[in-house]
Amino acid sequence: MASVTTLAQRELLSTGDALRLEGVSRSFGALKAVEDFSFSVAAGERRAVIGANGAGKTTLFNIITGDYAASSGRVRFFGDDITNLPPHERIRAGIRRTYQSSLLFRDLTVRDNLYLAVRGVSRGRFSLIRSNQNHVSRRATDDILERVRLTAVGDELVASLSHGQQRQLEIGMALAGAPRLILFDEPAAGLSPAERRELVALLAALPSHMSFILIEHDLEIALRVVDRVTVMHNGRMLKEGTPAEIENDPEVQEIYMGQSGHA
Repeated sequence: MASVTTLAQRELLSTGDALRLEGVSRSFGALKAVEDFSFSVAAGERRAVIGANGAGKTTLFNIITGDYAASSGRVRFFGDDITNLPPHERIRAGIRRTYQSSLLFRDLTVRDNLYLAVRGVSRGRFSLIRSNQNHVSRRATDDILERVRLTAVGDELVASLSHGQQRQLEIGMALAGAPRLILFDEPAAGLSPAERRELVALLAALPSHMSFILIEHDLEIALRVVDRVTVMHNGRMLKEGTPAEIENDPEVQEIYMGQSGHA
């Protein structure tokens, strides 16, 4: 008889899911922050999760990363049940995230921040031997610097960067170790119009095989860089569809955008 893992792998091959949530809930006492939430994200898909403040978006991210345990339901990643895995094991499996508040080493250079991120997910992360310039970790650091358009400021201290450049660096750190899924938590928050354009270009240029989920209040950005959109309301899924379908949906406009459509 086939094992449970084998059956899950067969199901993955037929659906192409990178991530699947099955009836996931999370309660804080009497408060149900996420309730009976199910959705799937295909390998290589770019998904936005939108909703008003308090809709449960960040709690959903925390469930996916393992920062919060699901009160009920299952979380599957490329067919494997990761519901009970701790956050560091999910990182090793290929899940990364950025946060609303920066988690950067401000007194180190941009290059050193990226190097630490690369070493942190490498097999030799506990080695005390300093790597030379030709080491694979150094080359990976330089590759990410170029990908997130920060090569010119690679040797500058993080504290000297603009807010937009710090956001780019956070994305670069999330790219360390060739992740299979990245969760972006409001990456456009506080950015200038020019920095927002840079962010859109950066997200659009990510490798096509890499899935990402984006929480973003700026719909102009969210709808330009994703394939599908999930709308949350009061901890539940309200709608799901293409960017055009969601943008033109009257119920979404009323609940999320505050536009009732009435004069």
